[in-house]
Amino acid sequence: MVSTGDDAPTFDATIADGDVGEFSLAGALGDGPVVLAFFPGAFTPPCSNEMVALEEHADAFADAGVRLLGVSADSAFSLNAFREEYDLSFDLVSDMAGDAIRAYGLEIDIEDLGLYGVANRAVFVVDTDGQVRYTWTTEDPTVEPDYEELLDAVASLD
Repeated sequence: MVSTGDDAPTFDATIADGDVGEFSLAGALGDGPVVLAFFPGAFTPPCSNEMVALEEHADAFADAGVRLLGVSADSAFSLNAFREEYDLSFDLVSDMAGDAIRAYGLEIDIEDLGLYGVANRAVFVVDTDGQVRYTWTTEDPTVEPDYEELLDAVASLD
């Protein structure tokens, strides 16, 4: 699993930003630091709660010059519907191939829900040099991150 101080694995995927397009983490880092909020699946209660909570702090991320991105194995079309349903202002990354999920060591199965190869809930703050400056992961995908701790990590970026 990726840890604080590691070089962030870069990846290419599809972005759901109201439209559907190509996304490159390496390209995104050229514009500034990034928060990657991995989540198991759109429209599930814990994931919806987390994305809404992150939306409540969207201004703080923007003020810090950090791009907030949600990442899941859902299709870009599902993620756009999710963004619209919850009025999310930040973009969501569709990692249907699971490349980012595996690169970050987050692949899990939630058999009770019929979800296989999805992302465990985790948050990474990646600086413009591609170094992971903060990590939060959980063994229980129903647990949400400590949002104040995340905001403190973002505020501490140089």
